[in-house]
Amino acid sequence: MTRPVLYLIATAAGPAQHVDAGIRAAQAAGWDTCLFLTPTAATWWADAMAELKSLTGHPVRHRYTLPGQSGGLPEADAMLVAPLTTTSACKWAAGITDTVALGVPAEAVHLGVPVVAAPFWSTALGAQPAVGRAVETLRGQGVRVVFTEGEPHAPKQGDATGFGWDQALGEVRRVLGAVVG
Repeated sequence: MTRPVLYLIATAAGPAQHVDAGIRAAQAAGWDTCLFLTPTAATWWADAMAELKSLTGHPVRHRYTLPGQSGGLPEADAMLVAPLTTTSACKWAAGITDTVALGVPAEAVHLGVPVVAAPFWSTALGAQPAVGRAVETLRGQGVRVVFTEGEPHAPKQGDATGFGWDQALGEVRRVLGAVVG
């Protein structure tokens, strides 16, 4: 039996520096995990991109392919956008899909693929009115936005190494079960 495919999509927040922990948690939960990074998050892993490819067994996507090219990934059964920044939330909600990390889930949610987003941002950034509107817009489109334990965090107090990967993955499993079941 094949494992279900999860697209793990990391935007440029602190936990993206530890996305390998998210990959391992997803794999331990039974997912065949494919990784997408925003361009900024990809720069953080530039010297270790081969490590991420080896860990997932798939190419790591951080930019769009050329028309007619394959991204080399299996079709997703579900997607987890984690960590999600305020910038990416606002762009996604506004329909700005200038990166593959935003374009893939923005399209997928309207194709019936379960999409969960787990933000990592400070209460100061989250207090911006546009952020709350973005979260509600995403939820209105069918994205399950779940704040893991400790989120949002006080300014300069986020725990990037203690990000709630397991909690976010549990929500993906629940959403997928609700869709499949």
